[in-house]
Amino acid sequence: MKGMGRLLGSALKAPIKGKIGETLVQAGAAVMLPSSVYRQFHDVTLPTEGGTAQLDHVFVSVFGVFVVETKNMSGWIFGSEQDRNWTQVFPGGRKVRFPNPLRQNHGHVRALEDVMAGIGLPRGTVKSVVVFVGDAEFKRKMPENVTVGAGGAQHIRSFKAHVLSETQVAEVCEAIESKRMERSWETNRRHVRNVRREDPQAARHCPRCGRKMVLRTARKGQSAGKQFWGCEGFPACRMVEQAQS
Repeated sequence: MKGMGRLLGSALKAPIKGKIGETLVQAGAAVMLPSSVYRQFHDVTLPTEGGTAQLDHVFVSVFGVFVVETKNMSGWIFGSEQDRNWTQVFPGGRKVRFPNPLRQNHGHVRALEDVMAGIGLPRGTVKSVVVFVGDAEFKRKMPENVTVGAGGAQHIRSFKAHVLSETQVAEVCEAIESKRMERSWETNRRHVRNVRREDPQAARHCPRCGRKMVLRTARKGQSAGKQFWGCEGFPACRMVEQAQS
């Protein structure tokens, strides 16, 4: 384990990994989900009754409203729709548990439904999609809305029935634009604080990859003796957070 100074110096790389995954999905969507048919919103933070909800991607069309959660992970992925946590297995056998992304995205779907409550959309209009990018490989049969890579866009395109009018599509887009919070570093920090206030256990999970955060003490450098939270997935994930004094 290197000193805290080196970890803090590389801490910015952790958000980059998550953003790379979101960018890959966004780039793929630009090719497979034309903007003339699917209105696209990325990195959407919405206020909720208890705090905030952060949605990676939202695609709005006459075929439905699709909320996409991205996971930039490698290794074998084990999990089912009912499990509270899923498991990531790396070469060599090391295992890491992370929160079920379907449950996580269910909260995002509900937040968006609340924003659109006054529009009067048909039930089931908002659909959840989870996309893994990177070298992830499923080792069990997953629900059809849990995909790898381009499978996310393919799943969205599989919906052919018109469930919304063009007027309703415009109303949904207007609701998202009017309710979304400003895209900024402070908005992201506020969201993390809200999540931890709502669920104390969340304070022990990496906000980037979902793995366990471990309280450590720096041994070298100017920060020697100070405590900090470091992701259990180090060095694959270098997320670091200052411990509250």
